[in-house]
Amino acid sequence: MEDKIEKTIDLKAPIERVWRALTDHKEFSAWFLVALESPFAVGETTAGNITYEGYEHMRLEATVTTMETNKLFAFNWNPYDDGETKPGETPQTLVEFKLEEVDGGTRLTVIESGFSKLPDDQRRVDAIRRNAGGWEQQVQNIANHVGA
Repeated sequence: MEDKIEKTIDLKAPIERVWRALTDHKEFSAWFLVALESPFAVGETTAGNITYEGYEHMRLEATVTTMETNKLFAFNWNPYDDGETKPGETPQTLVEFKLEEVDGGTRLTVIESGFSKLPDDQRRVDAIRRNAGGWEQQVQNIANHVGA
């Protein structure tokens, strides 16, 4: 069983610009389509409702684990929201945004791992399928946001 999702995109934007889009909670909210209520800080949880049409009932809660400027931004979150699961009831996955300077811009790699911790096979399969599609859309969203 696959335990991670990985998406890579080359952006025609400087690494500092991509870093800001990832780690400034207002910019993150704009491209990720969520209304985060507080800034990102290591060891802290930020939360907000999804603003994508049809998903407004869903809430994102992310606890930041790593902020290595222009290199790595990571947080834990609940990968599976069925509308009934309460925060803390489902094991969390780790989402990592890795940045690397490349000719003409920045390579962004998004990795979500830890799906094997989910309690049952169907939930694991559903979460991987749904989130793989979600990350495909989100890397395009950030590309549009940073003008790449």
